[in-house]
Formats: sequence, structure tokens, C-alpha cells
Amino acid sequence: MSSNSTIVVGIDGSDASDLAVVWAAHTAFGRDFSLRIVTAIDAPPHLDASQNADFEAVARSRLVAAETLARESIDGPQTIETDARTGKVVDVLLSESENSAMVVLGASGLGESGAGLLGSSSIGLTAHASSPVAVVRGRSIDGRPPVLGPVVVGVDGSAVNQGALAAAFDEASHRGASLIAVHVWSDVSLGQIAAVPLGWDDVAASEEALLAESLAGWQEKYPDVEVRRVVAQDRPVRVLSELSEQASLIVVGSRGRGGFSGMLLGSTSYALIHTADCPVLVVRGSTV
Repeated sequence: MSSNSTIVVGIDGSDASDLAVVWAAHTAFGRDFSLRIVTAIDAPPHLDASQNADFEAVARSRLVAAETLARESIDGPQTIETDARTGKVVDVLLSESENSAMVVLGASGLGESGAGLLGSSSIGLTAHASSPVAVVRGRSIDGRPPVLGPVVVGVDGSAVNQGALAAAFDEASHRGASLIAVHVWSDVSLGQIAAVPLGWDDVAASEEALLAESLAGWQEKYPDVEVRRVVAQDRPVRVLSELSEQASLIVVGSRGRGGFSGMLLGSTSYALIHTADCPVLVVRGSTV
């Protein structure tokens, strides 16, 4: 996780962003981090002064409501900042990510545009943010995210995947949760297969060794985190989606190799932030 000690949550006035505010408040409170609630004022050009004032008034009202909700959802004092920034949502939140430990969004919303924060904004943000980005999803009828369950992390053995592992262990430790480390090897290329002269059992053993090597240092750093390893011959999104039905959080890298070769928000990461049954934390590169 980043060394910064502020969690930013973007709001748009929707029910989904309310859920994101509550989740972000609990996450920040559990780490003694400050919470920063941000809304973007993306008013059409050429408005007169009174029309611009209306947009600003709506933004201020949203921020007051969100701060009240955040304070009511936690049991104790917390530093909370609010800010209405002028600009497009993705540009505002990309800027915020430069000085935050995490940026949090709701999984869907309406807001003034009718499109909410999820969509092109969330795709752009998760692909380019400087900090990890959490998309808050839930599996209940009202969309509330689960508070119990293990943290699940996708592991591909690449150097860029170390950021996701760091974030996953950190989250599991703070939540007092177990960690399920998942490595999927169905996407091993034909070239890699050809380089292995033995059978599929040997390929599987090699992939299990890769997972063990990826976890070794992290398990020593976080001895309090119970780790379960899952090595599967399947599609990453299918395995992770199934695990999201019992998880409190899924952590994935924004890109990778091997079983997670499509992780530039075009396949696994993209699918999970739209369909997972729990919040999804997307980590770009290293956060160590």
C-alpha cells in the first residue's frame, strides 16, 4: 500500500457512491487514515454565473450529506476533508490519486450525467491512477459490500504483480482476514508448454512452485495472515468470480502475464469491476 495516509472517495450523489463512502470510511478508520470526499463539478461550458452557482450548490450539498454519512458509519472520531473540484471526474480523481493511499468509487451510479462514476471514468481511473483503486460492489439485493470473508488476490508471478500482493497482504492484516492466493495457469502459452518436456502434472507442479515463490517473502512479513493457495487450470475471471461469492475483497493487478495476461482492464480486471460479488481493488505496478 502507498505510504500516503489518505483515502479518497469520489461521489456523484448516487446510492452506489453512498455505499462507497461507508466502505471508504470504515477502511480509513481501520488504518487511522484520513478520509477525503471529493466530487467533480463538470458543468457545461458557457453557463452564466447563476447557473454555475447552482452546480456548486449541488456539489456542496452532496459533500455535506456524504460527510454526515461517513461520520455516522464509524464508531469514533476521524479526520474527514471534503472538496468540490472543477473538471471531469476521471481527471479530478487521477489528480487525487497522486497523493492518496487509495481511491474509492461506487460500482454504479446516476449522478447528473446519468452514467455515474463507473464506465469510462472508472476504466480510465483503474488503468492510469497512481494509487490503487477500489470499486465497491456487493452481493446483497441493495448492493451493500460484505464485511466478512477472506481477501482474494490474483497471482501471476510477474514483478508488477508484487504491488497487488503487497496490497492484498496489507488489507488482510488490517481486516483480520485470511488470504486466498490464486494462480491460474490455463493461459500458459504454447511456447511455454513446448519448453516443458514432461506432462501436464509437471506443468501444474511448476505453477504451484511459482505461486509458492511469489508468496514466500510476504508470508514472512505478515505472519499474522493465514494463507490458502489455489492453483487452478481454468480461466482467471471464472475462478476469481466464484471466489468473490465468499470474499470481502478481491485484489488484482491492472496488468500481468501468464494466467493473467489480459490484465490491462480488457479482460479479467475489467470483468471483475463490473461483475464481482464483493469490492475489487485494482493495483497498478508496485505500491511498495
